[in-house]
Amino acid sequence: MTIDDIRTVLVAGAGTMGQQIGLQAARYGYDVALYDLDDATLARAMTRIRGYTERLAAHGVLPDPAAVLARITPTTDLEGAALDADLVSESVPEDPALKGRLFAELDRLCPPRTLFTTNTSTLLPSMFAKVSGRPAQLVALHFHPDVWTSNVVDVMPHPGTSPAAVALAEAFARRIGQVPIVLEREHSGYVFNTMLVALLGAAQSLVAGGVTEPENVDRAWMGITGMRSGPLAMMDLIGIDTVWKITHFWAEQSGRPEMKRNAAFLKEHFVDRGRLGVKTGEGFYSYPDPAFAREDFVAGSEEGIER
Repeated sequence: MTIDDIRTVLVAGAGTMGQQIGLQAARYGYDVALYDLDDATLARAMTRIRGYTERLAAHGVLPDPAAVLARITPTTDLEGAALDADLVSESVPEDPALKGRLFAELDRLCPPRTLFTTNTSTLLPSMFAKVSGRPAQLVALHFHPDVWTSNVVDVMPHPGTSPAAVALAEAFARRIGQVPIVLEREHSGYVFNTMLVALLGAAQSLVAGGVTEPENVDRAWMGITGMRSGPLAMMDLIGIDTVWKITHFWAEQSGRPEMKRNAAFLKEHFVDRGRLGVKTGEGFYSYPDPAFAREDFVAGSEEGIER
């Protein structure tokens, strides 16, 4: 295929990143099938997508939100969604076995032309390339939230990815308003996330180890760097369940006691209590008016912090 042959995008996984990738593709004229396992998940996803479109329209960057929304079709029918898919963007949980099973099923259902892309944050596409059934057409295409402003995307092949697949993924990224960074070889965490994971891990250790209160971690980062949010607020945006899955996976792989402690802390205090961040309205902070967004937060306001 050439870039002009891509017309229909199947987004597998209707979480935060799947929602944003689907909306971004629809903004640029693609028909999008947004797939997940149940209708309730898809209903929540479409509610958040409508919220995104309202904010983008309010800022004057989405002139016809109704037309964009009309190009997104939520579905639990994977077979039907795969039938005409030209490109798959996978954003299911960070489990290589799960991703492998999904791609194997998509290999059975999708046309031979379909390009497979994974939005995995830390895993390597080679972990599930063989079971995907079409390793030459599998490439990592990793987005960052919010995709319409943080519009740098990693394009990362595994050793068996064809040059044509890399070029097509890069062209698609540019077509939907992204700035592609092509990696020469596989690297867990890609470019930005390699730096981000180190920051989030350090923040987790400070809190889980009882060094200081959560708000002080963000206060230090924001006050010194001038950034508008800190690492704990970032985890709320990413989704604490996603952060836990990544931390837990690499804790098991590395055996590092500190990483295991961090994973246990996230699970006990957040995941098991349904405090997953922005998407549930509660994480390290309460939403929609988190304490870190207030003008006096760095100076010492603690009102609204979640303990």
